[in-house]
Amino acid sequence: MKDFREKLALVPTKPGSYQMKNKDGIIIYVGKAKNLKNRLKSYFTGRATGKTRMLVEDIDDFEYIVTSSELESLILEITLIKKYNPKYNILLKDDKSYPYIELTNEAYPTLKIVRNIKRKKNKNHLYGPYPNATAARKTVNMINRLYPLRKCDHLKKEPCLYYHINECLGYCTKEVSQDKIDDMKREIIAFLKGDASIVTDKLEEEMLKASEAMNYERAQEFKYMLEDVKTTLKKQKIDLNNNYNFDLVNYYYDKNYLSIEIFFIREGRLFGRHNEIMQTIEEPSDAVLEYLVKFYEKSLLPKELYVPLELDENLLSDYFQIKVIKPVRGKLKNLLDLALENAKEQIDLQEETLKKDSEIRNFALEELKRLLNLDKVSRMESFDNSHLFGTFYVGGMVVFEDFLPRKDLYRKYKISSDVKDDLSAMREVLYRRYYKVLMENLEKPDLIVMDGGELQVNVAKEVISSLNLNIPIIGLAKDKNHRTNYIINENLERLEVSKDSNLFLFLMRIQEEVHRYAISYHRNIKAKGTLASVLDLVPGIGPVRRKELLKKFGSLKKMKEASIQELAEVVSLDVANNLANYLKDL
Repeated sequence: MKDFREKLALVPTKPGSYQMKNKDGIIIYVGKAKNLKNRLKSYFTGRATGKTRMLVEDIDDFEYIVTSSELESLILEITLIKKYNPKYNILLKDDKSYPYIELTNEAYPTLKIVRNIKRKKNKNHLYGPYPNATAARKTVNMINRLYPLRKCDHLKKEPCLYYHINECLGYCTKEVSQDKIDDMKREIIAFLKGDASIVTDKLEEEMLKASEAMNYERAQEFKYMLEDVKTTLKKQKIDLNNNYNFDLVNYYYDKNYLSIEIFFIREGRLFGRHNEIMQTIEEPSDAVLEYLVKFYEKSLLPKELYVPLELDENLLSDYFQIKVIKPVRGKLKNLLDLALENAKEQIDLQEETLKKDSEIRNFALEELKRLLNLDKVSRMESFDNSHLFGTFYVGGMVVFEDFLPRKDLYRKYKISSDVKDDLSAMREVLYRRYYKVLMENLEKPDLIVMDGGELQVNVAKEVISSLNLNIPIIGLAKDKNHRTNYIINENLERLEVSKDSNLFLFLMRIQEEVHRYAISYHRNIKAKGTLASVLDLVPGIGPVRRKELLKKFGSLKKMKEASIQELAEVVSLDVANNLANYLKDL
């Protein structure tokens, strides 16, 4: 560890944000502090353990920016985290957001599940979040069975099947009274807000009708729906007023592990809960603060947020612009204590598993360092390609840190149309990736993991050498049955790694993940249809340009017949050439 005593002596005792850098000048951690001097000194005095020790060993320099208030330092911290994506800052386990149910505000409304709520201008028609996606789908399906809402995306010329089975009022050709639509909306909204009486009455009525008509299979379906609703209501029952709508947060911290529990209270009911456990190097209250900022970037902000005494309610309130409350007695304090119990219970349940998993990964990393004679191996990048009958290549890159996936750092690549083989495709992807790393001073991996043997490793060495970079490379070589058989280093020497070892299994997990990622990218493109598939595969064409091309030409045939100059009226000349090359092979 470097001696920072002289530099620390110059740090002011003011609020601000600080940035830790590694030997390559890459920002690896961003934090904030009320007192910059005290916080920065704390990293380099005393005995650090776990993830904090790993950070401290990685620090080669630090910088700081003084702010006039703690709110400014929080805003600056979040801005820098988004910009640099530092490896030691906390991450949400999954970049997916919770689903919400939307009752669309249209003349003929539909009911659907939505996830990307930030794009929604009017959030008054969203209900949730639903931590259980299956429960959300069941709810939508049940309401659509009971209420004849519009089911199609666009009105058709003739009534569809839903009209004939009485699950749609035939809005495309029939005249439907506004009163009828308003009555349905009112009952559905009441149910989504927690008043289940109307829906349960309807379910019982439909079940009875089906039974009397001797349609016992349909009656059984309604019976199961009714049981699901009653079970959900029983689980949600808490002793609060019906008009309570808020989120409640508490946390438990033990030995660098932080468990965060969020209760979603809607209409006085425990609508759902969210828990996440992570390792953190920050003060627990600061880590929770950073976590909440990231969490509510993907979730709907409540009108009120209840938090424990340790959190700064004024800072949260100023940042989110909502009411933040610290309950100290009564039912809400009891609920806060319940959230704490749940947070602790989750850590108790998973503590041994978390410790064991961490130990296994650390042992595997030590074995890998020894085999490759490296001082450090944390970040690994792996690549794979996918193609359609030898054409339309795409590439994928996955990133693992300490053998854990960093899905926020995964990248997809469209590959030039003149590429006709795997090695050329791999060469292009590797060059584009590490040219960008070089030009933009991005963090380099500690190791490149190639999905393949000598040929793939040699391609990687060629590219890395051409860019004057020094990054170790290994290859996962396969046998004639396409099973990973052994591991080679960049000198094409076999590494003595048992196939039963955790190291071998972790490397295979990386290999399987990059293969899945590249294949799924290609499948997603092909699933959009022939026209969209081709356009999506052309380098330089994204959603906006694709839409403009379709608007001007309307079909692949007309695009193929068009001259490069005509194509260049919509896209740049380089992209027009790329598109013409793709189209001539069709």
